[in-house]
This record gives sequence, structure tokens and C-alpha cells, in this order.
Amino acid sequence: MKLATFLPLGGGEPLAGEVRDGGIVAFDPPATVLGLLADGAPSAAGGQAYALDDVVLMAPHVPRAIFCIGLNYRRHVDETGGEPPPAPIVFLKLPSSVAPPGGPVPRPPVVRRLDYEGELAVVMGRDGAVAGYTVADDVSARDLQGREPQWTRAKAADGFCPFGPWVTTADEVPDPQDLRLRTWVNGELRQDARTSDLVFGIDELIGFISETCTLEPGDLILTGTPGGVGMAMDPPQFLVPGDVVAIEIERLGRIEHPVV
Repeated sequence: MKLATFLPLGGGEPLAGEVRDGGIVAFDPPATVLGLLADGAPSAAGGQAYALDDVVLMAPHVPRAIFCIGLNYRRHVDETGGEPPPAPIVFLKLPSSVAPPGGPVPRPPVVRRLDYEGELAVVMGRDGAVAGYTVADDVSARDLQGREPQWTRAKAADGFCPFGPWVTTADEVPDPQDLRLRTWVNGELRQDARTSDLVFGIDELIGFISETCTLEPGDLILTGTPGGVGMAMDPPQFLVPGDVVAIEIERLGRIEHPVV
């Protein structure tokens, strides 16, 4: 099942729906994606049907917590010139960093080295179980990241976590650690990898975070980015207003957002 939050083009309040058969069907009675994740496996939506062209997809939900993992793809470690970390590197994004899958993503005036990071995101369900998966961009201000020992400003700025276009439930993803992930900037392929290149797998990440933090329904774990980030190109290629970033993960869908 693919769970989405959307706005009909005619206006109204955001609705939760199930994406199926090339369209989206609202839940009736009305629900929220976060509520559905907390309740467990939802029944099929049975409300009004819409064509995808007749809605605007929002972020599926606003998580309570967004845990992110650094240096978790072997090729990304290689391009930084470092060594794989002995344990997961965990940092947080704020709920206010959430943006719709179509953005936009703002570049704050203080930032000049804005970068993309296409990532597989794990969506938590009840009792520490995985509810599903989604596509995310761990937008990063490399200049702030390089000069500030804490990454909060570099990683958690407003709009620095577009994700979606929906949550694909875990039953539809037999092997989340063998998915193709690709990222384009203005149509140029920058990242092309498989999640099998992860240094620490999904179960390891959940176990590590759970040693100190209770994972709640709807929490996200951004599992890291593969090689091909703009910072590592020669010369580096940072995002500027007007650029368009697209990220696609097989089975999970595609997000595409402009930088403003």
C-alpha cells in the first residue's frame, strides 16, 4: 500500500489517501498518514477517487523525529577519503525541515555551498517495527557543516528534508537493502547506487538508535547517501536557485524539487 497526503486542486483540507491504479483514493472516514502508521496495517481506502494530476502531494506526514546517518555508503566514504565509521554516525533534522516531495527547498542567504543527498528513508511503525519506506533528500549546507562542530544549522534548516511522494508499506518492499537509488540535478545523473552498499544495514541502525531513543510511529531514519554528492565532484558542484533535484528509488517512487 502507498500512503500519501494530498490537497485536491479545487481546494480544501489535506487528505490522506491510498495511491493505486494510477490515482489516489481518500480514506473514508478521514484519517491521517501518521494515524494510520500508529494504528498498524490499514484497510484499503474507500472514499473519493482523484487523478494524480488533480492533486498536490504534500509530505506524507510530519515526523516527531528524523534520525539521519552519516557516511553509511562505502562509495560515499571512499569519495570523502575517509574510513568507514566503527559505529553509525547519528544526527537529527528538525520537524520544521520537512518539505513536500515537490519542494521548494530554500537556500538560506548565509549558505553558499548547498548540496543534495538522495536517501532511502525508513518509516517506523508500532513497537519499533518498520512500517514502510520513502524517498528523501538530506539537504546539506556544506559550508556550515565544515566550520561548525554541530550539524544542526547545516542539516536541519527549514525545508531541508523533502520526502515522499508517499510511504510504501513494508510488505511491498521484499528487500529494502537491494534497491536502486538515483539522483539527478537539472537532468544530469549524479548518484546511481544500490542500497546493498550500506555500511550499516537497517536492522543495525534501528537497534543502535533504540539503545537510547524510543522509536515512535512515523519517525524517520534517513539511512545515508551514496557516492556522487556535489561536494565530492571535481570541481565541486553546489546547488543554486533555479536548480532542480530529482531522486528516484525503485519500488518507492520519485521526488523532484526546485531550489529557491
